[in-house]
Amino acid sequence: MLYVSLLSSPSPSPSPSPSPPVSTFSVSLVVPASTMRKSIEDTLAAHRNELVSLLSRYVDRGNGILQPHQMINELENVIAEDEGMLKLKDSPFSIVLQSAQEAIVQTPFVALALRPRPGVWEYVRVNVYELSVDLLSVAEYLWFKEELLDGECNDKYVLELDLEPFNATFPRPTRSSSIGNGVQFLNRHLSSIMFRNKESLEPLLDFLRTHKHDGHAMMLNDRIQSIPRLQSALAKAEEYLSKLPATTPYSDFEFDLQGMGFERGWGDTAQRGSEMVHLLLEILQAPDPSTLETFLGRIPMVFNVVIVSPHGYFGQANVLGLPDTGGQVVYILDQVRALENEMLLRIQNQGLDVIPKILIVTRLIPDAKGTTCNQRLERISGTEHTHILRVPFRTENGILRKWISRFDVWPYLETFAEDASNEIAAELQGVPDLIIGNYSDGNLVATLLSNKLGISQCNIAHALEKTKYPDSDIYWKKHEDKYHFSSQFTADLIAMNNADFIITSTYQEIAGSKNNVGQYESHTAFTLPGLYRVVHGIDVFDPKFNIVSPGADMCIYFPYSEKERRLTALHGSIEELLYGTEQNEEHIGILSDRSKPIVFSMARLDRVKNLTGLVECYGKSTKLRELVNLVVVGGYMDVKNSRDREEVAEIEKMHDLVKKYNLSGQFRWIAAQMNRARNGELYRYIADTKGVFVQPAFYEAFGLTVVEAMTCGLPTFATCHGGPAEIIEHGISGFHIDPYHQDQVAALLIDFFDQCQKHPGYWEKISEAGLKQIYERYTWKIYSERLLNLAGVYGFWKHVSKLERRETRRYLDMFYILKYRNLVKSIPLAVDEQH
Repeated sequence: MLYVSLLSSPSPSPSPSPSPPVSTFSVSLVVPASTMRKSIEDTLAAHRNELVSLLSRYVDRGNGILQPHQMINELENVIAEDEGMLKLKDSPFSIVLQSAQEAIVQTPFVALALRPRPGVWEYVRVNVYELSVDLLSVAEYLWFKEELLDGECNDKYVLELDLEPFNATFPRPTRSSSIGNGVQFLNRHLSSIMFRNKESLEPLLDFLRTHKHDGHAMMLNDRIQSIPRLQSALAKAEEYLSKLPATTPYSDFEFDLQGMGFERGWGDTAQRGSEMVHLLLEILQAPDPSTLETFLGRIPMVFNVVIVSPHGYFGQANVLGLPDTGGQVVYILDQVRALENEMLLRIQNQGLDVIPKILIVTRLIPDAKGTTCNQRLERISGTEHTHILRVPFRTENGILRKWISRFDVWPYLETFAEDASNEIAAELQGVPDLIIGNYSDGNLVATLLSNKLGISQCNIAHALEKTKYPDSDIYWKKHEDKYHFSSQFTADLIAMNNADFIITSTYQEIAGSKNNVGQYESHTAFTLPGLYRVVHGIDVFDPKFNIVSPGADMCIYFPYSEKERRLTALHGSIEELLYGTEQNEEHIGILSDRSKPIVFSMARLDRVKNLTGLVECYGKSTKLRELVNLVVVGGYMDVKNSRDREEVAEIEKMHDLVKKYNLSGQFRWIAAQMNRARNGELYRYIADTKGVFVQPAFYEAFGLTVVEAMTCGLPTFATCHGGPAEIIEHGISGFHIDPYHQDQVAALLIDFFDQCQKHPGYWEKISEAGLKQIYERYTWKIYSERLLNLAGVYGFWKHVSKLERRETRRYLDMFYILKYRNLVKSIPLAVDEQH
């Protein structure tokens, strides 16, 4: 069944008090009475003059969008002028204001987007002149917001995207604290269904009977046709295996188990086979979530994995720091090494002789700039069965030779996916069992491949651009020539809804925090005026969301205190890098006083990573400059060497700051460093100076450099906006900083170094607490185990929910064909320089 509301939904007629959009196509839901609306009405009843005074100030600012800090500032200004306004702070309206994410002002109305808790939204509108309060639907609120564009959106029929009807029958949690624990919720749901009656166990039997690899049956053969027959066979197998020595190899009893109805996959020894048989017997008798997850995780399901990451320079050497090439590449390289090890271990334990394969599918770039990005196939070092498979971007005019920005890749991805499909089939001699997309472009390609090949899809966003650029939805046209956000946001919506499961590194990536909206949550409802309106894009309560945090490669990143492992042979080059006096294209600036600790940062040189903000913060603080030196690693020294728009602007800004604050003798700027082994030792060398690592990004989805620094024992200060806020426990295992308040950042750093001088051992205390946090939560071993368990559970869920997934997919196919493909046609194709 298709919901035609995708095609068009009549907009609310423009009037001072719009009525709900009328649509015979949409599903109407009962909206509960708004607690926020009541809070406003109660405040109007008790403190009418005070509330009107505040709201009038909002209206007096003129039509537009007010951010939370602007609303709070106006309240503080009102209170400063009249102490009687303090009543508002104790009124129900204070709760409203604390939950407000934005206000849309159009005289005489103030409409508020309220978020009482993560993932839960309400929309209200106050008529400041008539003192009336209305509850708005999502569509009404978005229409009201669109009206800011002065009649640009006067089409009465607006394309609305609403995926809620397709998810109505899907189970989902309701508590915000459950967000990101999708697999636990799904296991509880599945086990509760199985507990109802014997018929509810049929999908599990069907799954085990039809499960094959490379055409060969696994788990069960045709001797077992029913649940009673399965239970009987399991009881016989359990008794048979219990009489064998625990270490008896599978080959010794393979024939006997086949006669009972069991094929390969139960275990390589009598003990492991017995454990699997016992798990299934427990599920058939009294299913519980933990047993179900353990059993599904042990079923041999994942042998071939494809990981998609098209943009940037994807290679193993000499690529880090190149445009669009940073943490995502490091993440995937570390990921596949851990994943291959875990797959090999599981295949061995399952008693199979299958050789797993992992392919990282990325773009082949003929003009490779001294990297290996022009090679079709490249084995990953430290692995036996994992390769980079590069496929070029191609148009009817031939292969694109040069690098292009991640914002410009959209016209190439459909053809790239088709070509990649053929290359993958050639390498694997079949289809993969799991495909993992990375970032917006990789997730879209993963969607196209998943739909074509009929395989499970996992998405990893790394960073969703919508949250990086405020108001980039409603004012998308301002950004379109440079960023093509209309295509990217559309691709994101399609991919995140098509995925079988989504991995995030932190809770904040999904649903933010008490005060900040999550990256995925920002796609719940928004508008691209003139294109379409999203009334229900993604539900952060969806059980497809799972938090699986990565780690750092502990062969490269290990504590500074492990002296026997230290790469002392690199210390000469590191000293030259930090303290050399030569000024060249690799480093500028001099550190005159080598006795000072070093404040260190390393990141891509772009606006969001905010390296220049850290330099400005340092330059402004006389006290901080007296205490420490500053070293930043990122980008190029010369704009001529960069083709990235944002990086060029940041290079120019960095040079201006060095001159403005006269940082000579206290500051060292080093170009992006490609050698990961030396970078690991560089962290430890900074630790030797009793320095710190600072991650000053305006927003960071996770913060891999934060984990790297902490793994090396370096006390870390990291942005409070995004993932690092979860990695670090403030004041215990590190410190949170707000890059929007440079004076506070400087004060926190000064206080830390003062504490280190006054209390010997304070630096070591923070260092050790950071290491403890890493070992408990952020390792690749934990990550790879969890990922393969998820693949098992969601592979089973995909099998038992085919009908619903097909309906959603058809809806998304329509959106892709009718909207996304047309948007992409407006993006100019890149032109190679003539050779």
